[in-house]
Amino acid sequence: MATRHHARMAVVSLLYAYDLGNGNIAEHTSEILEEKKIRNKQKDFALSLYDGVMQNLPKIDESIIKHLKDWDFERLGSIERATLRLAGYEILFGDLDSAVVINEAVEITKAFGTEQSPKFINGVLDAISKDK
Repeated sequence: MATRHHARMAVVSLLYAYDLGNGNIAEHTSEILEEKKIRNKQKDFALSLYDGVMQNLPKIDESIIKHLKDWDFERLGSIERATLRLAGYEILFGDLDSAVVINEAVEITKAFGTEQSPKFINGVLDAISKDK
């Protein structure tokens, strides 16, 4: 049975695909989630996260850019950008405690990102959280 962690990982995958130029990924979200065995409540959760990120993308990106230190947003890896977007959305618009969101993002980054990514993700998200 899929958990919220699995749902978030699937959303990062969707955002990653979008970032790589698959603008029509939204047409296939249900199929992709089904392939990843994200169903029922977790599917609804994943879809609400994905839709929320996409609807608020300019504001989320603005917040991320504001808190990048010595980094160019366009030079970020697609996985890091996708993870920051999802967690940024949850921090800015969700009702979960920021520490929980940041921890979840760090764990996702450990699975998908580089060795340096978790520390970077943690720092940016902590700054967004404090600025909220």
